[in-house]
Amino acid sequence: MATTRETAKTSPGRSPAQAPASSPPRPVTLGDAFRYWLKLGFVSFGGPAGQISMMHTELVERRRWISEHRFLHALNFTMMLPGPEAQQLATYIGWLMHGTLGGIMAGVLFVLPSLAILIALTFVYLAYGDLPVVAGILYGIKPAVTAIVVFAAWRIGSRVLRNGALWAIAAAAFVAIFALNVPFPAIVLGAGLIGFLGGRIAPDRFKTGGGHRSGDAAYGPAIIDDDTPLPACARFSWRLSWRNTLGYALIGLTLWCLIEGLLWLGYGWQGTLTQMGWFFTKAAFVAFGGAYAVLPYVYQGGVETHGWLTATQMIDGLALGETTPGPLIMVVAFVGFVGAWTKEIFGPDALLLAGIAGASVATFFTFLPSFLFILIGAPAIEATRHDLTFTAPLTGITAAVVGVIVNLAVFFAWHVLWPGATKEAPFSGPFEWFSLVLTIGALVALWRFKVGIIPVIAACALAGLGYSFMA
Repeated sequence: MATTRETAKTSPGRSPAQAPASSPPRPVTLGDAFRYWLKLGFVSFGGPAGQISMMHTELVERRRWISEHRFLHALNFTMMLPGPEAQQLATYIGWLMHGTLGGIMAGVLFVLPSLAILIALTFVYLAYGDLPVVAGILYGIKPAVTAIVVFAAWRIGSRVLRNGALWAIAAAAFVAIFALNVPFPAIVLGAGLIGFLGGRIAPDRFKTGGGHRSGDAAYGPAIIDDDTPLPACARFSWRLSWRNTLGYALIGLTLWCLIEGLLWLGYGWQGTLTQMGWFFTKAAFVAFGGAYAVLPYVYQGGVETHGWLTATQMIDGLALGETTPGPLIMVVAFVGFVGAWTKEIFGPDALLLAGIAGASVATFFTFLPSFLFILIGAPAIEATRHDLTFTAPLTGITAAVVGVIVNLAVFFAWHVLWPGATKEAPFSGPFEWFSLVLTIGALVALWRFKVGIIPVIAACALAGLGYSFMA
């Protein structure tokens, strides 16, 4: 089921997203999809909230490759999984359009540009990290990322929270994670239970879109519309499900054993790369809630247990991860690079090669399970699109995740505006007034003037650089 770029029929002065066409776009080729996913890999700033918002704008509103209902249904599923939800959403949509090859292509292209950029930035950080120009650019980018997340939280919330019940779930999730430190998996389970009960008590409030008119009416019919049948390769049946589950599981296990086995043979079980493979595999299965939910585990293992990097380096790595495209969980590539560099696994004369190997190992073992979750589970999830018993819990979970995204925006703003603060003294240290000005300016540019994400980040980086030289 493949999709080509379309030229939407618009009235004068209206964009394709504003003026719906009367017929769906023409199917696009695998090559066109490849170019889109590659582009997304280079421009997917703003963490999961920003990335999901970007995919919605491009795939639902402008290109109309997939309908709002199908997009949200896929999003609901990926929110339940451990791992990077935006990357898994891209994999799901790629699979829905072009089968297994399309899913793998979308997921890999979502990660590869980020890996290459992080490898380059981490090398610069380790070799030239004390340069004022680097610190100035990072100073300016952080407020831009904060504004992107705030804007994305508003965009997603305005589409998902269609009634008071879903607003209440989102608010409760925010309070739970912000004030009560409730673990994200517990929030997911609680929201799913509320959605399940709500689907039985008040089904109209827990349909996708909250029982209101679908947003598709504003965009026009999509290639993968609400009633578009699945291709034969994507249809669910118990016989095919067992066969596909076993097949994908065997392929995934074989790949894991092959790479980890080669590392064990080459460097022993206690070798740095071997331990990284084992550690990041475990991290992939506890990454509920995205990068920030798993960061304490990565910090404990990378800093305290294995000594791959220092606490200060971990914080700097998070800053780099926030300011590069791709999933925020790509901070694992930074940890792998610094760990292999620090341990000099290939000797003192091959530090760059060691860092590349460490970053690649960390990325491979972190993302391998994500592909298996989608390829194994997507057919069953597609088969439940019109069954409220399955969709109502997912709707509740999506509403809760909006509250979690708002918490992430607050977390970003706190660290940007009070960089010296701690949990014990949350407003200690100097207040960064210039960061506040940049954050507000970036938010106004995104919200009021519809400026693109890349120009906003570039402008903030230049402003931060200039301010750092004047301060």
